[in-house]
Amino acid sequence: MDLAIDAPAPAAPDCADDGTWLACIECDETFAPFEAVRYTCDECDGLLEVRYDDPPTFDEFGSGAPSEGPDRGVWRYREALPFDLGVTLPEGDTPLHRVPRIEEAVGVDALRIKHEGMNPTGSFKDRGMTVGVRVAKELGVGALACASTGNTSAALAAYGGRGDMQTLVLLPAGKVAAGKVAQASLHGARILEVDGNFDACLDIVQELAARGEAYLLNSLNPFRLEGQKTIGFEILEECYADYGGFPDRIVLPVGNAGNTSALYKGFRELVQSGALDADEVPKLTGVQADGAAPMVEAIEEGNDEIRRWEEVETRATAIRISPPRASASSRPPPRASPG
Repeated sequence: MDLAIDAPAPAAPDCADDGTWLACIECDETFAPFEAVRYTCDECDGLLEVRYDDPPTFDEFGSGAPSEGPDRGVWRYREALPFDLGVTLPEGDTPLHRVPRIEEAVGVDALRIKHEGMNPTGSFKDRGMTVGVRVAKELGVGALACASTGNTSAALAAYGGRGDMQTLVLLPAGKVAAGKVAQASLHGARILEVDGNFDACLDIVQELAARGEAYLLNSLNPFRLEGQKTIGFEILEECYADYGGFPDRIVLPVGNAGNTSALYKGFRELVQSGALDADEVPKLTGVQADGAAPMVEAIEEGNDEIRRWEEVETRATAIRISPPRASASSRPPPRASPG
């Protein structure tokens, strides 16, 4: 499958539902998006990606969309998502702050900081959950589950509660900020602490999902990334309005690498629609903490696979994760991203 930034929009296969389908990024196998619960490819166990036969342009976002819906937030971009509206609180439309002192200190012409903490539960994970929980309802599942270092558990609990669904979150014991545990509890999630790191929690959740006992809503779920790509859409639209052009580079913290993969995918779809030229796509730079940097290690050593770190440690608890599960070396970037 061609995942290059200038890859043409694919033709819809027979299994597509209203121009939307799932495709394996390893073997090109395609699947209907909502006929069964599916996280990876049936044929090769490769990662799946949500595909669209007619990606929208900027003119089709918000009030320019042919469908009725919000003009702000995640669902402003409904023409680039599987549904016209999800299970919403609402989310998105977060500020892009000016930081003149930092801008001057680092010596760049313009620097902005996207404040995703202004989402309903305090993180970008809400963007993925508004889509993911809507998909869960479409599939008819009754229980949701995730492994988390904090943010995902809060988002899953809140959006699962809004969708009137049971939620289960697994957390590494003693490794999650108290405020995030409190959020999950207040929204009615069942919380289990695991004697191990995030990856041990995710192993257990994947076993539960494989047995059909819960719907997995970690970044392995391809629909989660659909909501998260709207971060990139908002950045591009606001920068164009303020500067008459798009940013040269977007820098993101990397835990599971879900946002890095999501933004790349969203930009690729804008190139497919003709809204962006390939040379206008911002370079994406992922940053990991020294104590939790398996992706950095793999790139620096030229490894094809990311080694699992048994011990990870950083004060930034949200990225205290060993192997990035959402992208590994399979879902681009890092290597496929321009720059």
